[in-house]
Amino acid sequence: MPHLDGSRPPWTGSFEKGLHVRRTPGEKGATAVYVHGLGGSATNWTDLAAQLSPFTDGVSVDLPGFGMSEPPPDFDFSLDSHARVLGDYIAGLDSGPVQLLGNSMGGAVALLVAARRPELVRTLTLISPAMPDLRVNINRLSDPLMAFAYLPFVGPGVRRRLAALGPRERAMQVINLCFAEPAAFTESRLADLTEEHSARAGLAWAAPALARSTFGIFRTWAARGAASLWAVAPAVTAPTLVVWGMRDRVISVRRAARTARLIPDARLLVLPRTGHVAQMERPNAVAKAVLGMWETVENGSW
Repeated sequence: MPHLDGSRPPWTGSFEKGLHVRRTPGEKGATAVYVHGLGGSATNWTDLAAQLSPFTDGVSVDLPGFGMSEPPPDFDFSLDSHARVLGDYIAGLDSGPVQLLGNSMGGAVALLVAARRPELVRTLTLISPAMPDLRVNINRLSDPLMAFAYLPFVGPGVRRRLAALGPRERAMQVINLCFAEPAAFTESRLADLTEEHSARAGLAWAAPALARSTFGIFRTWAARGAASLWAVAPAVTAPTLVVWGMRDRVISVRRAARTARLIPDARLLVLPRTGHVAQMERPNAVAKAVLGMWETVENGSW
């Protein structure tokens, strides 16, 4: 597979069933559905979707409140609600079980869909999924200031700090945290991300959606018993590939082995020199691993 230099622009977006999505044209087969993480969007999958497009059609979604997907007025931004929306969207594709891929928060959402609606998922790929990780370190967040922007007392000061950052600085803040090697993020990709931050700055619902989704993750992490993601994982029946970056500073790689062990039909790939968004930082390596899974599942040797 050729190395991608970040020159390919994101695919054109459109609205389907209330969600903004970007479709990747490719070979017919089991459709690939890509789900971004906290603070991300459909554009997080541009390079990996390009690698996989010779083998499958793809559709990358903006979850409610992210990218260009305006949330419904009554949406509560819990992981359960994101999973319900995603599951309904996949069911509405009417294309049979899909190849479901999720990163970070999107990985947790994909896990919930695979566990609760197994008929929708042919294979599952989890890239640094947001499994419970309650280390006290706010700088791990994909947008560390935004999570506190709507808290009492501290909120106004945080909002003033955010307002002082331009779109490019906000974009670099995310990349510096999520990439193990930020210099690998190309200038053209930085321009794409900066443009997206600029567009979202004018959306009144964008910042509250990010803050409320952050708290939704924390609520799920604090859950015990059947509501815990650790309890959900064993219910996944789809063949699963778990991918983690060795230098992930957002969700520790120490969660990787337990995640793969709890999912009954899972295998684990840990990538060196890689951070939280392996599909962006190492698209070639992730594409090869995903294709390997798809092929072995197809021939019955997974």
